[in-house]
Amino acid sequence: MENFSVNNNGNLAINGCDTVELAKQYSTPLYVLNENMIRQACKSYKDAIAKYYDGRGLACYASKALNCLEICRIIQDEGLGLDVVSEGELYTAIKSGFKTENIHFHGNNKTDDELIMALDNNVGTIVVDNLFEMQKLDKLAKQKDCVANISLRIKPGIDAHTHDYIRTGQIDSKFGFALETGEAFEAVKNAIELKNINLKELHCHIGSQIFDVYPFVLASQVMMDFIAKIRDELNYTIENLNLGGGFGIKYVDKDNPKPYELYIKEIANAIKIKAKENNLPLPYLFVEPGRSIVGEAGITLYKVGSVKTIPDVRTYISVDGGMTDNIRYALYRSDYKAIIANKASMPASNIVTIAGKCCESGDLIQENANIQSPEVGDILAVFSTGAYNYSMASNYNRIRRPAMVMVKDGKSRVIIKRESLDDLIKNDI
Repeated sequence: MENFSVNNNGNLAINGCDTVELAKQYSTPLYVLNENMIRQACKSYKDAIAKYYDGRGLACYASKALNCLEICRIIQDEGLGLDVVSEGELYTAIKSGFKTENIHFHGNNKTDDELIMALDNNVGTIVVDNLFEMQKLDKLAKQKDCVANISLRIKPGIDAHTHDYIRTGQIDSKFGFALETGEAFEAVKNAIELKNINLKELHCHIGSQIFDVYPFVLASQVMMDFIAKIRDELNYTIENLNLGGGFGIKYVDKDNPKPYELYIKEIANAIKIKAKENNLPLPYLFVEPGRSIVGEAGITLYKVGSVKTIPDVRTYISVDGGMTDNIRYALYRSDYKAIIANKASMPASNIVTIAGKCCESGDLIQENANIQSPEVGDILAVFSTGAYNYSMASNYNRIRRPAMVMVKDGKSRVIIKRESLDDLIKNDI
């Protein structure tokens, strides 16, 4: 995989750090993040918006991919905004010192407490998902004698050709207002009439892990046409357009993601053409990359505990983690590439199933994985685990969540401590 190397010991290295030594120092399972890769991904979006849209936009990191204090600090340091989807993510951002005016607060069923937290902390934009939430927010804002800036989440009716569970732009989705039924237009009319709501933005998100640029171009065109309809029929100008995220990353060799600046270039061009065609001012542009900021920057290290060969069936290698630190194979049958970190210079000629330690037959990280010859005690590295691994981790079987370390220029530091056994019972009574 790119941005990784094999050192003089024949071991896998990440940003100058020997992964085998990291496993010894911090124990396993262990999440490892490459800070330089994260910062470079941030810069790629920021530079693309400057180059192709005259800087009139902001990339907001979708922190559901990976939210912790240090990630929030890095995102702010790189000049990006933040997208949060819960009071926990918002609380983390606030505690990190993140500027709340650069936060978008998403969610299809925000509680009163979450909306109050957003209002009390002057969150920049609350993304409204339904009429019930809009009316509730207007009432809460009135009680606090303030006006809430909102974005309406729109379903543009676009199939992004991803897994059914991560497609969110089509009409059959729990998220947002549908264009096809007139629901979105009625929502706009309602928002305009409310005194403690300021409708500044329209938002859409068509799915995740998308390699094709065209769905984003189509979404841009559909949303700009809707902005024109609102202007023409309601005499109301939408200031901001948020096209969400979903930009694909490389998990395995067959994946071929486009350079992120290409997405921005084509989106910007489509918006400019539609603005000219409909005599509209250019909206301020938001995009919400998450996986593409942290996904490829992360790996997970495990220790092999057993190798079990079932003749004429398969070989299982069991590791000291599994679905508690990476649920994505169990959920989506997601592809991952793995290697034996302490045999990184050797040929990968063994087909194995990587099994976790949970008391669950579906606890697998990958089937038919091509790795080096495995032995008990080997360190297994799984690539592209920076997104939706720690953030979806659990304590199933009362297994402790792993530590996370950040590496940069040959040095490492802990950014999330490994859970202790006492952590597992701290809320028990």
